[in-house]
Amino acid sequence: MTEHSNRREGQNRGIWKYRRRTAGAYVLALAVLLLSSCQSIPEAGLPGTPTAPVSSAGTVSVTEEEIALGDIPEYSGDPYVEVENGQPDFAEEEMTEEPYESYSDLDELGRCQEAQACVGQETMPDGERESISEVKPTGWQSVEYDGVDGGYLYNRCHLIGYQLTAENANEKNLITGTRYMNTEGMLPFEDEVADYVEETGNHVLYRVTPVFEGDNLVVSGVWMEAESVEDDGQGVSFNVYVYNVQPGIEIDYAQGDSREAQDGSQAQSGQADASQAQGADDGQERTYILNRNTRKFHDPGCASVEDIKEKNKEEYTGDRQQLLDEGYEPCGRCCP
Repeated sequence: MTEHSNRREGQNRGIWKYRRRTAGAYVLALAVLLLSSCQSIPEAGLPGTPTAPVSSAGTVSVTEEEIALGDIPEYSGDPYVEVENGQPDFAEEEMTEEPYESYSDLDELGRCQEAQACVGQETMPDGERESISEVKPTGWQSVEYDGVDGGYLYNRCHLIGYQLTAENANEKNLITGTRYMNTEGMLPFEDEVADYVEETGNHVLYRVTPVFEGDNLVVSGVWMEAESVEDDGQGVSFNVYVYNVQPGIEIDYAQGDSREAQDGSQAQSGQADASQAQGADDGQERTYILNRNTRKFHDPGCASVEDIKEKNKEEYTGDRQQLLDEGYEPCGRCCP
C-alpha cells in the first residue's frame, strides 16, 4: 500500500495531542488522566479495578473538552466510552470517496501516532495474511495468564485493522494492546466498518489515535472515529475512546509490566469476562464459519456470516484453540 502524507496536523507530545480544527482553527490539547484502574503499578499494588460486568456498548459519553482536561472516566466495566455522543469530527474537506491510507511517523520514543484512511473495497485484503511476529511495538512483552482469552495478555493491535486496509507488518500501525481492548473494544467497530463496506461498496473515513500518558510505552487507550462517506454517516458513524485494560490484570503502562490483581474478586471478574470464550476452549469440537480473508471465525448463526463472500467462506469443525493458534480471531459480534 502506498503511504500518503498525513492529512491532519498534530503529534502526541507526552500526554498531549494537538488537533487543529479547520472550522474556527482552534487547537484541542488532549490529555488523558487515567484513574485508579489505569495507573502504573505502585509498590503497594493498585486498588482492584471495578468489577461491573462488561456490556456490549459504552454507556457514558464525554466531550472533547472533558478529554482535554483529563476527565475521561475510569474504566468501569464497559470497553469504551463515547466521545461527543458518538459523533465523529471529520472536517468537510476530508470527506472523500477516494481511497487512501495515512500513517504518521513514529515519535522520538518509537511510539505509533495517528493513522487515518478512507476505507473501501479497494483497500481491503485479497490474499492470505502473513505473520507480524517480527514487529515489536513499544512496551511489547509476551506474557500469559490463565484468565485471559487465548492466554496472552498482549496482542499486536493494528490501529487500522488488517481487514480494512491490508496493512499487516507495518510498524507505524501496530501498538501493544490487551487482548480485551483488541477483541472487545476495537474489533466490533472494525467489523462494523468492514461489513458495511463489503455490503454496500461505499467508503468510510476512519481515524485511530493512540493515547499515551507521559513517556509511557504502552497506550492508555485509543480514540476511534469513523463516518461513511456516500450516505453522510447514515451507514457508519462513531466516535469512541477504547480502554487498554484487561480485567483481572494490573498493568504498568510505562514499560508494559503486569501482574494479576491482588484483589481476589477482581481476578474473578476478569475470568468471568472471558467465561464465554473459555467455555468454548474446553477441547470439544465445534463448528465455526471462517472468513479466510479477514482471518476471523464466527458462529454459524452470526449475522456477519451472510456478508462473507463465498470465495472467502469455509466451514470448520474442530477445536477452537487450534483456530487461535493458526492466527484466526473470534468475531467481535457473535463472540464465538
